[in-house]
Amino acid sequence: MFTREGCLEELKLRVAKLSPAAEGVVVLDLRGEANQVLPSFQPGAHIELRLPIGVPRCYSLCGEPTDGDRYHVAVALAEQSRGGSSYIHRTLAAGDTLLTSPPRNNFPLVEEAASYQFIAGGIGITPIITMVRWCEQRGRAWRLLYLLRSRRNAAFLSEIETFGDKVNLHFDDEAGHLFDVESFLRGVRSDTHIYCCGPSALMEAVEKSTADRLPGHVHFEWFTQRDIAGARNESFTVVLARSGREITVAPNQSILEALEAEGINVSFSCREGLCATCETAVLAGTPEHRDQILTPAERDAGKTMMICVSRAASDSITLDL
Repeated sequence: MFTREGCLEELKLRVAKLSPAAEGVVVLDLRGEANQVLPSFQPGAHIELRLPIGVPRCYSLCGEPTDGDRYHVAVALAEQSRGGSSYIHRTLAAGDTLLTSPPRNNFPLVEEAASYQFIAGGIGITPIITMVRWCEQRGRAWRLLYLLRSRRNAAFLSEIETFGDKVNLHFDDEAGHLFDVESFLRGVRSDTHIYCCGPSALMEAVEKSTADRLPGHVHFEWFTQRDIAGARNESFTVVLARSGREITVAPNQSILEALEAEGINVSFSCREGLCATCETAVLAGTPEHRDQILTPAERDAGKTMMICVSRAASDSITLDL
């Protein structure tokens, strides 16, 4: 199994405290054993919480990377929770223990960039706030656009307001309209690295408005899987290189689901192509990528795929499994 961080061990962390960060947003303070130094992380990293209800969920780390004895994650209560955020808000309590993954980073900050434009929508501020702090600590040029439905939902607002005119705040209910992302981005220099995290509508607007930007200068952290227009859902064969087994994947079945049906266990988490836990090396055949992780160059190379969502564009595909 290929993974970006190359590490799948578990951490056992104690919930030291749950603190409200805004209406509908709670910050978890997670600690290890006494005097335990937790694995370090860089801005943009996340951990997977393996909740007792059997639901693994990935959340961005929003604390200080230098705090080696704790992790902080902020969790918004989703309007249509699939169980994760609801459990955290309504059942999880201080003193409980959770199994988590070590930090992984699919949204790394390009440290040599000349300047940064951060765009956060709602709880999408969680990976962005660590990047903002990193830039401030190093005197780097940055600006933040923070978009929300209402001021009462703005996590980390008091801290963000201390940055003055480096921040552009927009609240739909106060402005009486949605923010014009396309017009805003016309004023961002072409050599600036843009980092965006938030609801799909925001991400898609930014993606459309930056299509002509330099490759590798626009970065996204997606919350949800996108619909793929014109995607083909035909059956194909997966060849498992290590055992030689051949498994048929049905038209409306993922590779992961086909493997599970055959009793083959592989590592996974989100089932939406968002976390890279199931990233697997491709040895032969052509992937049809449906994830939100791989860059255009990585997609074109076709060397790995997320088997929870991506399919084969060829009649068969051989995986390093």
